[in-house]
Amino acid sequence: MASPPSGTVVVLVARDQVPAAAVPLLRSATEVYATAGVGLDLPKVPDSLPDPVVLVTDDLDDPAATALLARGAPVIAAPRPVGAGLLAAVAVMDRLRSPGGCPWDAEQTHDSLRQYLVEECFELLEAIEDGDRAALREELGDVLLQVLFHARVAQEDAADPFSVDDVAAGLVAKLVGRHPNVFAGGDPAVRDAGTQQIRWEEHKQAEKRRESSVDGVATGQPALALAAKLAQRTARAGVPEDLLPRNGDTGSRLFDLAALAKRAGDDPEGELRAVSRRFAEDVRTAERAAREAGVDPSTMPPDTWRHFWPRTP
Repeated sequence: MASPPSGTVVVLVARDQVPAAAVPLLRSATEVYATAGVGLDLPKVPDSLPDPVVLVTDDLDDPAATALLARGAPVIAAPRPVGAGLLAAVAVMDRLRSPGGCPWDAEQTHDSLRQYLVEECFELLEAIEDGDRAALREELGDVLLQVLFHARVAQEDAADPFSVDDVAAGLVAKLVGRHPNVFAGGDPAVRDAGTQQIRWEEHKQAEKRRESSVDGVATGQPALALAAKLAQRTARAGVPEDLLPRNGDTGSRLFDLAALAKRAGDDPEGELRAVSRRFAEDVRTAERAAREAGVDPSTMPPDTWRHFWPRTP
C-alpha cells in the first residue's frame, strides 16, 4: 500500500466521514485543523495556518482550503459514492418547500400533484419508445422530482408523517426480502427470470396477506393495461379463459383481446401504443405531403387523404 502524502494536505470530508486514506495522516500529524462546517472534534482554523498542516474541510471553496490549494497542497477525498447526487436533490426539494422557498411548491398537496406524476410518467415512456437518451435522462429526473416532492409533502403530515428516508428504507427492505436467492443464501425455487417473477408475486402476496389473486391491482391504470394485468393475475390463479368477459359489448371484446394477448405473452398496452404512434406519424406525413402540394389538410375529403397517405390501407 502506498504511503499517505506528508506535509501540507487538505482532507475533504462528506457528512464528517473521513476518507480511509487520510486516517494514518491525521493520526501522525502534529498540526490538524478543521473549517467551520466540520463537526469533528478538531481545533478550528487559526488566523494563520502553519506549514506543514493538515486541514480537514467539507468545502474546498472555504478560504483556508483555497489558500492551501493555491500553494499546491494535495487533496485526499473519498470516492464519490453512487447516489450521492440524490442527497443534493433532496436538499433542493427541502429548500423549495421550506419557508422562504418557492410559493407554488409550498402550496402543493398529494392530490394537486397527481396530474404531474401521470404526465411525467407518460413523457418518460415516450422517451423510452423514441430511444432518445437525452430525453430519457431528463424525464427520469422529472419522475424522481415527483417522488421527492410527494415524500417532502408526506413529511409535513401532522397525523402520519414519513420522509424520503422512510420511503427508501421500505424499498430496500422490499427488494432484499423478495430476493432471498440474492441476499439470503439462495432460493431453490428461483431458476430463471420466469421463476423469479413467480416467486416475487408469492412473496408479495404473503407480505400483503391478500385474500384474492386480484388484490393490489391498480384500477387507476389505463383500461387496456388494467385488463392485461387482471388477465395475468387470474391466469396464475388458474382461472380458465372461458370465464373471461365475453358478453359481446365493446368493453368485453376489448377486455378479451387484451386478456388473450397478455396470456399469450404479449404486451397489449405497449403494442397498441406503438400502433397509435405509427398512425399519428402517418397523419403528420400525409398532412405535410398535402401542404407541399398546396392543399390545405383541414379541407381534404376522404379520397384526398387516401391520395397523400404514406401507406396503402
